[in-house]
Amino acid sequence: MNDSTTRADRIFARHRSDGWTFLTEAARDLRTVGAVAPSGRILARALTAAVGVQGHRSLSVLEAGAGTGAVTRALIAQLAPGSHLDIVDANPRFAERLRHLVHAHPLLAGRPEQVHVHEGYVEHLKLSRCYDVIVSGLPLTNFTPHQVETIMDRYLQLLHAEGTLTYFAYLGTRPTRILFASRAEARRHQAVDEIMSDYQRRYGTGCETVWGNVPPARVWRLRRPSLPSPVPPTSCNFVDADR
Repeated sequence: MNDSTTRADRIFARHRSDGWTFLTEAARDLRTVGAVAPSGRILARALTAAVGVQGHRSLSVLEAGAGTGAVTRALIAQLAPGSHLDIVDANPRFAERLRHLVHAHPLLAGRPEQVHVHEGYVEHLKLSRCYDVIVSGLPLTNFTPHQVETIMDRYLQLLHAEGTLTYFAYLGTRPTRILFASRAEARRHQAVDEIMSDYQRRYGTGCETVWGNVPPARVWRLRRPSLPSPVPPTSCNFVDADR
């Protein structure tokens, strides 16, 4: 068996393992997992493009809702020397899997301090570092309007001026959700859609549709303005027992 075949087998085994883990965790709590499969490579590439386009510049990057690490791997591959990546996930089994990914990743050999995994909700952690790029994998459409407002405001607080936030939403799920949802759930979905549309109008710099993902998804990019914004500033220092 040649090296390329061995590598292909390892990749297939990893994807199969990630898929089973997602299915298991979705069965436990679909509201916080929000998907039944990890992000595909094309979606991961679109979500991390804001890092790749900055070349060899040292960046501070935050990934929230990292799951089994499909997007994390794409981020690690693009980290320039001197960059820092904080990974956050509230699911303890995902967090443990992410710690193993970071510990075993060959690109991080000799520089383990470059990446840290934190278990908890991003809006509750005392994250005091400011970030150039934030990549969100959180299932915002599964949350209450208040939770969405809190998370989005926290993202903007954590961004440097002119920093970029990227997040995605699956296509075609809204009509299905509304069709089978109760009236209260339909109202919640509508309120969340209105909140996100408002953030897109105020801070959006573009979006793209990733048809090659299962299911297809739309990736949005928002930028914190350099001018004063209605979002209050945050202080910068990290307090986290998981660090």
